[in-house]
Formats: sequence, structure tokens, C-alpha cells
Amino acid sequence: MINRRLVLGTALAAGTLVLAGAAGAQDWKAKYPELVFAVIPAENASGVTERYGPFIEYLSKELGTKVTLRVANDYAAVIEGQRNGTIHIAGYGPASYARAVVTGVKVEPFATTVNNDGTVGYYSVFYVRADSPYKTMEDLKGKNLGLVDPNSTSGNNVPRFVLNKQKINPENYFAHVTYTGSHENAVIALQQKTVDVAANWWNSDDDSNLTRMVAKGLAKKDDFRILSKSELIPNSPYAFPADMPADLKAAIVKAFMEAPTKAKAAFDKLSDGKDREFKQVDAKYYEGVVELIRFIDSLRKQKS
Repeated sequence: MINRRLVLGTALAAGTLVLAGAAGAQDWKAKYPELVFAVIPAENASGVTERYGPFIEYLSKELGTKVTLRVANDYAAVIEGQRNGTIHIAGYGPASYARAVVTGVKVEPFATTVNNDGTVGYYSVFYVRADSPYKTMEDLKGKNLGLVDPNSTSGNNVPRFVLNKQKINPENYFAHVTYTGSHENAVIALQQKTVDVAANWWNSDDDSNLTRMVAKGLAKKDDFRILSKSELIPNSPYAFPADMPADLKAAIVKAFMEAPTKAKAAFDKLSDGKDREFKQVDAKYYEGVVELIRFIDSLRKQKS
């Protein structure tokens, strides 16, 4: 015999759970009438806006609240925005995420991208002009080096790590070390001969910052040559504040994971169709990069 009180109690309990879930969603929507999604300046601001616009629209629809894109002036601005709570979703580079962690920002990585070939990483390369005589880093002693941003993974931290392994202190070895502000600007500086060698990110022969610039008519691929390439770097993370409500975090993760099928065009636009899907990650995934940043910091202390 079915106990009617048990059935009724179960039904009431289920109803309570549904109501509690709905209330929870309303609670975070009251606290977050707008979610700010910020990205590091890998390219010029209009390029970032065009790339992320459809994805931001998709997130707004899926989360049921306004999502606003903010193109940060520099990497540090994303870190500080998450520190002070004005940036709710951040598109980091691995090193800028690690810098946030090292400087005490309570932030959680939740997603990264998987390349079309199934790998989950990219490389730092040193470019020189194709018509230059430089074949090795030794040939560039006393020349000008172009880096991207102090918190850039492929544009500063990994290049410094690679150079350190060659016992090269950039500030002593090169005539000038210039931070260009973005990956695009680093290539342009090399193009204009402001620098003789420039660091940048590279996934594959047909997927790099350079190939994106070629597609936009900003550069010619044959004008540049790769001097050296690093070991594989974990792909860039998306992260949210650790104290964000659990149901909001879950909703954001769900929206990201479903994007490649629910909003394929918007997802493809993020990488010019070069990424396969999003992959869930956590802090452990980037422990190696955090250690790299601590190593870079120790180098600076030794030299100061």
C-alpha cells in the first residue's frame, strides 16, 4: 500500500526544491543585473568586439541577464577588475590568470578551448622578418626585441623563460626591449622595423595571430619567419570570481559547454573556426603556469 502522506510529503519536498532553485536564480539575478565579460587585448578593440559580439549575445540569452563585453586596455586591467568585482567573466591568457592567483585574486578557471586537432595548447614563437639575416638568437645580440605585455604568456613570460635557458637576460642582451601592448602591435613593430625580433602566439601553420592578421589584410605571411618555438603552453582559461553564487557559476559553465552546438556560428567566430569545443578545467590544470610566473618573479628579484 502506498502511504499517501509519504507521497504528499515527497511532492511538497520536490515543490520546495523547485521553488528554492527558482529563488536562487532570482537571488543572483537581483545581485547581478549585468554581467561584465572582459577579455585581454590580443588584437585591436574593434577586432575583439567583432569576434566576441555574437558570443556575448548568446550568453545574454542563455543566462537571462545582460552580458556586457569589456575590451581591457591591458592585461593588468582584467586582473584588477576581477580583484575588485567589476569583471564577472574574464578571458585570460594562462600567465595573466596565474598572475591573478599569485597576487591573491580569488578566481576560478572554468573553461578553455580544444583545438581542432584535439590538442589543448599553443606555442610562443619568436618571429623575425623573412628578409633579415638572423638565423639564431645569437645573431640578434645588440638588436631590438619586441614583447607584448608584462602579463602575456606567449608574449613575455614564456619568451623570458626560453631566453633564460639560453642564459640571456633580455635587458642586457638586446639594445632595447619594447612592450608593444598587443600581439598585433608586436607584429606591426617587426613589420615597420621598430624591432628586429618579436614574440607572439602560434597554434599551427594556419592558426596564429599572424594568420588572423593576414586574413584582415594587416600583414603578409611570407614577410615573416619563425626563429624558434617554445614547448606547448596550456590554452587560455576563462574564469569567474570564486565567491560567485554556485548556481550562477553552473549556469555560465553550462552555457559555455553547450555553445559549440547551440551557437556554432558564434563559437566559431571566437577562433575563426579553429577550435573544436570548450573543455572544463580547474585551478590544478594551470598549476604549472603558476609555477612559471613564480619563477619569472624570482628572476626579477635576482636582478634587482
